[in-house]
Amino acid sequence: MTANSESDAERLLAALPVIDADTNARLHARLVAKAERDGVLDIAYRTLDSPVGTLLVAATGQGLLRVAYAREDHDSVLAMLAGAVSPRILRAPHRLDEVSRQIDEYFRRERTAFDVPLDFRLSTGFRRNVLAHLPRITYGSTQSYAQVAAAAGSPKAVRAVGTACATNPLPVVVPCHRVVRSDGSSGGYVGGTEAKRTLLTLEAA
Repeated sequence: MTANSESDAERLLAALPVIDADTNARLHARLVAKAERDGVLDIAYRTLDSPVGTLLVAATGQGLLRVAYAREDHDSVLAMLAGAVSPRILRAPHRLDEVSRQIDEYFRRERTAFDVPLDFRLSTGFRRNVLAHLPRITYGSTQSYAQVAAAAGSPKAVRAVGTACATNPLPVVVPCHRVVRSDGSSGGYVGGTEAKRTLLTLEAA
């Protein structure tokens, strides 16, 4: 590139309008509104702060599809959802106001169970049976992996229960953190062992 062409490029860049944060937010809101009107917003998402870090929550028209911890890499999670469910995905916080409110209430110890529709399409077979059982483990209590395996209909599938919990697409809301080892130790967790301890301590208070 010559000196003259560099100067021309710099002049062109300088002439471009600067879009501030407020303008960008308005343009994004218009994009979301149009996508909703046209019926082309398949997955809406937002992030929210919590005592266990920033959570990504995503939902379809059927219900809450994904809750993801920051350690899972939110960009990777969104890319996976775009590939596995639909590429028509946008940040649309208002579509997740209710679930966000309930999660906030949970962390304030004002809620012991969630009441939002769930979209379980990311789990199938036995894993889905395990996830369906988890909300029956009451707030403040725990069950062992063996107990969950028996309740899900396969008493010998203890390791499979561990896998189902480790791949739970809806942690916190579908409480895999309430599943512990038979000796009472916490075991692994998709959000990390510290997050699991935080949730169990919160519920035990």
